Amino acid sequence: MRVLAYTGTALAAVLVVCALLLPNQVTALTPGAFTRIPVEAIFGVALLLVLPPTPRRVAAVAAGVLLGLLTILNFLDMGFYWVLDRPFDPVLDWILFDDAESFLNDSIGRAGAIGAVIGVVLLVALLLVLITLAVVRLGRLADRHRTVAAPATLVAGTVWVACAAIGAQVADLPLAASGAADLVRSSTEQVTAGIKDKRTFAKEARIDAFRDTPPDQLLTGLRGKNVIFAFVESYGRSAVEDPGMAPEVNAMLAGNTQRLREAGFSSRSAFLTSPVAGAGSWLGHSTFLTGMWIKNQERYRTVTTSDRLTLTDAFRRTDAWRTVGIMPGVTRSWPEGKFYGLDNIYDSRQLGYQGPKFSWAPVPDQYSMAAFERLENGKKDRKPLMSEIILVSSHNPWAPIPEILDWDEIGDGSVYDSIQRSGKDPKEVWKDRENIRTEYRRSIEYSVNSLVSWVEEYGDKDTVLVFLGDHQPNATVTGSGAGRDVPISIVAHDPDVMDRIADWHWQDGLTPGPDAPVWRMDRFRDRFLTAYGPTGGAR
Repeated sequence: MRVLAYTGTALAAVLVVCALLLPNQVTALTPGAFTRIPVEAIFGVALLLVLPPTPRRVAAVAAGVLLGLLTILNFLDMGFYWVLDRPFDPVLDWILFDDAESFLNDSIGRAGAIGAVIGVVLLVALLLVLITLAVVRLGRLADRHRTVAAPATLVAGTVWVACAAIGAQVADLPLAASGAADLVRSSTEQVTAGIKDKRTFAKEARIDAFRDTPPDQLLTGLRGKNVIFAFVESYGRSAVEDPGMAPEVNAMLAGNTQRLREAGFSSRSAFLTSPVAGAGSWLGHSTFLTGMWIKNQERYRTVTTSDRLTLTDAFRRTDAWRTVGIMPGVTRSWPEGKFYGLDNIYDSRQLGYQGPKFSWAPVPDQYSMAAFERLENGKKDRKPLMSEIILVSSHNPWAPIPEILDWDEIGDGSVYDSIQRSGKDPKEVWKDRENIRTEYRRSIEYSVNSLVSWVEEYGDKDTVLVFLGDHQPNATVTGSGAGRDVPISIVAHDPDVMDRIADWHWQDGLTPGPDAPVWRMDRFRDRFLTAYGPTGGAR
C-alpha cells in the first residue's frame, strides 16, 4: 500500500508540474520546457500552508479546477496555433466548434463525428478531475509534512527569485517559469482587448469613402463586362513558393498562362495578406469584399449587420449587372447573403448536383463552373453578370480529389460516382504529412485548372476573372511561420481592363514571383473601385 501511495503522490506531482509548465504551442513541446521551476507551485504551497483546514481544502479544489481549465486552454491554443496561426479567443471562438463538428461530420461521417465529440468531452472532464485530485493530494501532503514543506518552499522561492534575477536558462528557456500566470494575464488582456476592439471596429465600419458615390460613378470602366470573383479554398503563398510543392504548381500556372494567352486572354498576379490562416474562409471573403480587416467572428457579425458597401453590392447598385453567387459550400440557411448584395444565391442544394460528396466538398469545382454556365452565364439576352464563386474542392482534408472532365460529360454530376469511389481515403492520406502536402497540391491544381478550362471553353471578349486564395492551408501543409499571403490573379480579354491597373505593377501571368507586390486584403476593394471608376486608368 505504501508503494501505491508513493506512486500516486509522484504521479500527482508530475501531473501538476507538467500542467504548470505546459506551453501553448506544439513547437514549444520540448524536454527543456518541463525542467524549469514554476512559480505558481511555490506560491500555491505557501498559500495552502498558511490557510486554516476548511479554507485550505476549498482553495486546493479551486486551484485544481483553475489549473485544469488553464491546461485545457493551453491545448486549445496549441490547436488554434497549428490550424489558424493564432491563440484561442475565449470570448469569440466558441462558434468555431460548431464548424469543427460540421467538418468532422462531412469528413468522417456522423457516427465518427459523434464519437470524436464524445471522446473530447470525456478527455476534458477526466483532465479536470485528475488535476483537481492531484492538487488536493499534494496540498494534504504539504500540510502533513509542514516541518519540511515550509523551509523547502522558502528555499524554492529564493532559488526562483535568484534565477529570475540573473536570467538563468535551460534549453534557451527561463529557468524561473511563470507560464500559468502569464496565460491568465494574456487571456484577461485578450478579453479586454476584444471588448475594446468591438467598439473601435464599429466606428471604423461607418467610415467608407465609397458609401455616397452615385451609382453612375461606380465601376464605369467595367460596364458591359461579365466579372467573376472566384475564391479558391486554401490557395496560399506556400503553394507557389514551398520547394516541396512549388515546382508542380508553378508548372501548372505557367501552362495555364500560356493556354489563356492562346485564347486571347492576358493575366497579372500579386499577393494579398489574408486576416486568417488555416481556416475561417468567410473572414477572408468578407475582408476582400468589404475593405475592412475582418479578423474575428465579432467583427464579421458587426460588418454583416451594417450598411457597409461591399464590392459585390457596388455592382448591384449600378443596375448595370445582375449579381449572383455560386456557393457550393453553403448547405443551410445563410442570412448574411443579403448583406453582399447578390440578386440570387445558388447554394449546394440549388446547383442540381446528383453526384457524391468529395469528403468535405459537397460539389466538385468543375461542376460548380458548369452549373454557373447552365444557370446564368449561358443564358441568352441577359444583363452582364457579376458573379461571386466559391470553389471548395481544395478544402481540407484534400482527398479524394475530382478529375477534370470534358464539359459535355459532366451532366448532373452522377459521373463523379466512380471517380469518388476510386479516389484516396482521407484517413489514409492523413497518416503521412508528405501525402497530405501532395494531395493539397493536387487539389489546388484541380481548382485552378477548373477555372482556366472554363475560361477557355466559355470565356469571351467581355470576360473578366479575378481569382484568389482565401487563406493559407494549415500548418500541417505549410509548417510554422509560413505567413498569411495568398496569390491573386486578374484575367481579361480586353486590354483596357489591364491598362487600368498598370500602376499596380502586378506581374505578368498567373504566377506571382517572390518580388510581386503584397497588399493587405482589405486594401483591394478601394483600389479596385478606384481603378475601374471614372478617373481610374487615366494617363
